[in-house]
Amino acid sequence: MKAGSNKIEKLKSKKEIELLFSEGKSISKYPIRLVYRKTTFEEKSAIKAGVSVSKRNFKNAVDRNRIKRLLRESYRKNKYIVPNTTHQFSFMFLYSGKEMPDYFLVESKIKGILQKFVAHEIDSK
Repeated sequence: MKAGSNKIEKLKSKKEIELLFSEGKSISKYPIRLVYRKTTFEEKSAIKAGVSVSKRNFKNAVDRNRIKRLLRESYRKNKYIVPNTTHQFSFMFLYSGKEMPDYFLVESKIKGILQKFVAHEIDSK
């Protein structure tokens, strides 16, 4: 994979994010929640993903950025769990805990959420 090709996998569209929260479905494994929605993009990417951390629970930007980095890294390492399908999805990972997580907690929860997603959305069809 060439450098910079991950840009098409980032969820950046304000309109798409609004639709995601108004029409999307959700899977939770405390303290992480995945909100997802079946959609279509012009790009060839199967999934566009974003991450978010509550400002209410983490006042310092450094802490929020660290958690976002953990979420992105865990998703990047485990996105192979979701097989390539003909459908396109937008994902938003939300961290709702009140304490600073460690990498192993985040990674195990992301794996669980992705496996749950595959069981619900892809295997059921």
